[in-house]
Amino acid sequence: MLITEQESLKAFCDQLRGEKFITIDTEFLREKTYYPKLCLIQISGADGKAAAIDPLIEGLDLQPVYELLFNSDILKVFHAGRQDLEIFFNLTGKVVTPIFDTQIAAMVCGYGDSVGYESLVKNVTGQQVDKSSQFTDWSRRPLSDKQLSYALGDVTYLIDVYKSLAKQLDEKGRTSWVLEEEEILANPKTYEVDFDLCWKRIKIRTPKPKTLVVLRALAAWREQEAQRRNMPKNWVMRDETLADMAAQAPKDVKALQRIRNMSGDVAAGPVGKKLLKLIKEAISSSPDSWPRLEKKVLHPLLICLDCF
Repeated sequence: MLITEQESLKAFCDQLRGEKFITIDTEFLREKTYYPKLCLIQISGADGKAAAIDPLIEGLDLQPVYELLFNSDILKVFHAGRQDLEIFFNLTGKVVTPIFDTQIAAMVCGYGDSVGYESLVKNVTGQQVDKSSQFTDWSRRPLSDKQLSYALGDVTYLIDVYKSLAKQLDEKGRTSWVLEEEEILANPKTYEVDFDLCWKRIKIRTPKPKTLVVLRALAAWREQEAQRRNMPKNWVMRDETLADMAAQAPKDVKALQRIRNMSGDVAAGPVGKKLLKLIKEAISSSPDSWPRLEKKVLHPLLICLDCF
């Protein structure tokens, strides 16, 4: 079922108010924007009666969906739900609670770190998920029957996966382990960007503190620009360009123009002026405040953003 009308949305969400748990997934695009563009919301009750909600319908109010997401009496089940949760956080400013992430639960149950949805469904239920529609353009309308079947399957298969994992966790006495791991997803700071840490995602050959302090300033500026203009970070300025600027720390327009992928017009314009100012301020700051490169240890939750 595809919901495109307010009355149908309200009726569907009203039916789910008494559920102990619901399964949720989203389809979105992020190739041309900084913030993910929500294209579809799929929700199912425990009985398998699922619906896909079209958020691109002009005038469709998603408030009935939000009331479900923030209903403390209903468990919301996701698989690798970090990006789904980020989308709802960006839309509402609130974190969805309570939640159950089947990828985390599968890890605790011994299925391996960051197990993909297709593999988990096959291991738990023996069924094969058709992923041929996964990378279609979810913003184009109308959606095909094949797309809708794929999208709804992601939440209906999830019912049996959740029930099986919840049972295994209970039998092994590990339910609390999952709750501890999910605290990260329940923390609003998980979805807030710390501009002073954006430099850590950029590869750099010479990780000297003087280089890193410049990179920190440049990366923070780029992140803010990408947010303001709602475009991918690399559309604002590429990683290697920031890395070269940090390493060479140009002091004037001519030096800035020699940076890789830096156009002469940009270097001589307002952006170039801003970059030179940031570089100068960074180098002039107290060396005690300069960042140092530490050995990176990845948490399993941060390795896979979405394995659907």
